Amino acid sequence: MIGQVRSMPILSLTALREIWREHKGGFGIEEDHEPHLEAALEWLKRAQDATPDAGVARGYSLIWHPYFKAQGWQPSYPETTGYIIPTLYESSRRLGDGNLAERATLAARWLVGLQLSSGAIAGGVIGQEQTPAIFNTGQVIFGWLSAFIETGESEFADAVLRAGEYLLSTLDPDGIWRKENSIFADPRATLYNTRAAWALAEAGLLLKRPDFLLGARANLSAVANLQRENGWFPNCCLTDPENPLLHTLAYTIRGLLEGGRILDDARLVRSAESAAERLLDSVAPSGWMPGRYRADWTSAVPWSCLTGQAQMVNNWIRLYEIGGDPRWLTAVPRVLRFVKTTQNRTSSNPGIRGGIRGAAPISGDYGRYEVLNWATKFFVDALIRDEQIKGRAVGEGFWLA
Repeated sequence: MIGQVRSMPILSLTALREIWREHKGGFGIEEDHEPHLEAALEWLKRAQDATPDAGVARGYSLIWHPYFKAQGWQPSYPETTGYIIPTLYESSRRLGDGNLAERATLAARWLVGLQLSSGAIAGGVIGQEQTPAIFNTGQVIFGWLSAFIETGESEFADAVLRAGEYLLSTLDPDGIWRKENSIFADPRATLYNTRAAWALAEAGLLLKRPDFLLGARANLSAVANLQRENGWFPNCCLTDPENPLLHTLAYTIRGLLEGGRILDDARLVRSAESAAERLLDSVAPSGWMPGRYRADWTSAVPWSCLTGQAQMVNNWIRLYEIGGDPRWLTAVPRVLRFVKTTQNRTSSNPGIRGGIRGAAPISGDYGRYEVLNWATKFFVDALIRDEQIKGRAVGEGFWLA
């Protein structure tokens, strides 16, 4: 989480309008996912077009942002651009929009040009200090893998190999990544790096690198060993390990689930299930979920982290797809409906229209007064997945990272 706005901001007229709409009950929704999906993808296109390169803008700030010292579109964010790439490819197939695939390939090539000599990807957005980051590197691997699968171009496979070797070289003997975590996150609380381990496992499977699979297993097993009996993961947040974000908890769950799938390790899948079940139980009748949790899985804040809610829809659907238990789908309609009510599809402001904000209400302390590219990406993934399990769309059998 980069540069969160924490002081009392001077609210713009645009921000005041959004607060008023929230107060009135949110925005109009459609039961059909298509209008919401198309609006979110158009926002992602505009976010890419808003930058001078092929990356996707980190987000759009409705207020003057003290960290970026500006209001409006923000610089490209390599980390999230990486995992947006597979979403663009899948959406291209889903909508028959070749431009989305072209955008994905351009972004993947741009990221190759950003790879450090070590094989790493730097943390932060373009223009910030270029220091290598484990998590960010893992997320860009997803983009390069999908680009290699789609295009067959060896430059993407080569980039994945260099990145994978970097991840192996920085893994501590006990399986935890402690070195070279992002300078924008608490280095003591990075169990969500399971999502980088998942990327390493995908690379090992596709590119036939057993050492990558062994490295992924070491990390995922170490994290599962740290999990408490109630499913809780300690030290799993960007800024507050005692009250972690739903966002980072969801990252951790997904890494264990998908890594367990690839490695055929039922223990890792059960670890993901244990935490996912507690979060399932926390969903309110309205579909609302707290943005941060305490160690007993109770709410720590009065606002929602919309990114995390969309991520959990994806996690529950994947649990259903992998294990076949329909209980995982019980909260999906409620949570999707809640997130839909926060999507403004009619705003005249192109930075707002169709995107998903960081928090609900928008003043919540995650992506405060911002529309975020990763929240929008996970919302797109969730809509596509929900359509596929309902038989309304044919899946291509390819993961959405």
